[in-house]
Amino acid sequence: MTAIEPAAHQSAPHAAGAEAYKNLFARMHAATRRSSSVERGLREARLDALAALVHDNAERFVDAISADFGHRSAHETRLLELFPSLESIRHNRSHVGAWMKPQRKAASIWFRPGWAQIIPQPLGVVGIIVPWNYPLFLAVSPLAAALAAGNRVMVKMSEFTPRTGELLAELAAKYFAADDVAVVLGDAAVGADFARLPFDHLLFTGSTKVGHDIMRMAADNLTPVTLELGGKSPVILGPDYPLQKAAERIMVGKLLNAGQTCIAPDYVLVPAGREQAFVDAARAVVARCFPAMASTPDYTAIVNDRHYQRLQGYVADAEARGARLEPLSTAAADAARRKLPPLALLNVDDNMRVMQDEIFGPLLPILPYTDLDAAIDYVNQHPRPLALYCFENDAGRRDRVLHETIAGGVTVNDTILHIAQENLPFGGVGPSGMGHYHGSEGFKTFSKQKAVFYQSGLNGMSLFNPPYGALFERLTKFLIR
Repeated sequence: MTAIEPAAHQSAPHAAGAEAYKNLFARMHAATRRSSSVERGLREARLDALAALVHDNAERFVDAISADFGHRSAHETRLLELFPSLESIRHNRSHVGAWMKPQRKAASIWFRPGWAQIIPQPLGVVGIIVPWNYPLFLAVSPLAAALAAGNRVMVKMSEFTPRTGELLAELAAKYFAADDVAVVLGDAAVGADFARLPFDHLLFTGSTKVGHDIMRMAADNLTPVTLELGGKSPVILGPDYPLQKAAERIMVGKLLNAGQTCIAPDYVLVPAGREQAFVDAARAVVARCFPAMASTPDYTAIVNDRHYQRLQGYVADAEARGARLEPLSTAAADAARRKLPPLALLNVDDNMRVMQDEIFGPLLPILPYTDLDAAIDYVNQHPRPLALYCFENDAGRRDRVLHETIAGGVTVNDTILHIAQENLPFGGVGPSGMGHYHGSEGFKTFSKQKAVFYQSGLNGMSLFNPPYGALFERLTKFLIR
């Protein structure tokens, strides 16, 4: 993959070098301290500008993302990047007026007729660190939330998607003032410097390993962080759920972006004895969805050689440790184009790297379970996942899975779709992340919910003033009775 030629706009702060973007941060920070009030009209105007940026340049983003991947399905980019980006902006735009209104709260009975309210205020300058797998959506969605909350925002794009980063930097300079939204480009060292800036909030989407580093860097400034990480998202296939139907939804979810999705199904727990039947059903789904996988434009490439070799390393390690490989396509792997056909793995165990690391590719381990207790125990004995998928029509069994496991989010009888619900919070738990955004949760994440108590002119607080005497003793004795 060759780097794109620097564009003329790189002299602007939106694509600036280290000193320039640090100076820009200082300008943004100073501006937020001069005035912490951002009116509704300005917030809506910024969201409108973001919507125009995405909508008016949709096909340029399709081309840039595909070039960064070596090949990314244009259909998937439109479905998985453009549509949810615009939907997120629209949702924030339509609700920001209600979200930013002060909320009246009941005061404790002991302090009435005083009253209370919450006043949402912008935090100031928000930093967003974007991963390579969905470089548009995972920049725009948190950006929309941060703008709705009234913040100024700096976005650090991934060095693995340089064309997309350059395009977003160019367009940010066109659609926004430099000290409203800035896009920062550069390698991991730039990313580390970015994370060390004293943001008012920092959102990072990426691997759990890098999440550790980001949190340490942010800690020096006591910067609050939202970490959207990953992990191994399990599927529990119920014994009575139609196997072919489950296989279709699991494989479609798995193979979006060739498995390079943080909430892709990572492994499937199948009732013991049905492993081969599931493999056969999955193979039929792949044949139906990608009848000419070697040449189809619908199947995405692995983003770079490093990740392609990482995935091949998982396969070699698993096979050496006794796994049985079940190709789900007749197409051969193509290292030159980084096209990796889907592969199921049977007889896997926790000693294999494919069962230790987030896969982030089109490999799918299949594990048998004897009963629901065993499936739930297996999930609970491993780090809590970003997503969990349950295919089950029996309400009792389904509710057991929902209540006896903990995951960032769940889709029942399908995959992926919980992330598309703007009224649901999105975020991990434990090793799969901390904090939430999407919809009102994003507005709250990027706002200070300031608590205010208004004292009434008529109140009894003077009864508790020193010097403390018999009346004070009687009153406090009554309060703590």
